[in-house]
Amino acid sequence: MPPAIDSALQTVHTILARSQPQGTTNPSLRPSAVCLLLYPKNGEYCVLFNKRTEEVEFNKGDMCFPGGGKDPEDVDLAATALRETHEEMGIKPEDVTILGELDDTATQVGFFIHPFVGTIPYPYEFRPSSIEVAEVVEVPISHLLDRRNMREETRVLPNGQQTTTLAYAAGRHLIYGATARILGQFLGLVEDSGWPGRAITR
Repeated sequence: MPPAIDSALQTVHTILARSQPQGTTNPSLRPSAVCLLLYPKNGEYCVLFNKRTEEVEFNKGDMCFPGGGKDPEDVDLAATALRETHEEMGIKPEDVTILGELDDTATQVGFFIHPFVGTIPYPYEFRPSSIEVAEVVEVPISHLLDRRNMREETRVLPNGQQTTTLAYAAGRHLIYGATARILGQFLGLVEDSGWPGRAITR
C-alpha cells in the first residue's frame, strides 16, 4: 500500500484481504466491473456514486458505481473498472489505489459485476460524461450505515416474480439492485470490523 494511505484505509485493505471474493458460476453471464471508491471529505469517508442518464443502454436513471462491461482490449477486470471509471467520471487510472475486491453479483440484464474497492485523492476534479452521468453523488459511510436510511425495496422480475431486497436512501436518491447488493457486502464487512468510516491519520 502507498505510504499516503491513512490507517483507516489500511484497515479496509486488511478487511478485504481477509475476505475471499466469490466468483460467478454462471458461464452465460457477460463480465463487467465497477469501482467502489472511498475518499475523505469533511472528516469522514464518502462513497462515490453516479446517477445514470436516460441515454445509456442499461440502468437508465439508476444510482450506480462507475463501471461497465469488459472490452476485448481490457487485459483483466481491473483494467475494465479503471477504464470505465475514467470514461464516466474523468478519474485517471493512475489516481486510483485498489484496496481489495468483493463478490461477483449478477444483474437482470445478463452481466456479472466484479467490484473493486479503491480510493482516490481528494479533493478531486471529477469530469463526468454528459452522455452517461446525470449527477455525481457523494454519500458518507456513516449515512449508509444508519439503519434509518435503509429500505426494503420490492421489484418485479422479468419472469413476473417479486423480490424484496435492501435499498439505501441518500437524500432524494435510492440505491437499489446490484449496486445495493455490492454496497451491502462492503458495509457489512466494515461494520463487523468496527471501522467507524472516519478519516483516521497515522
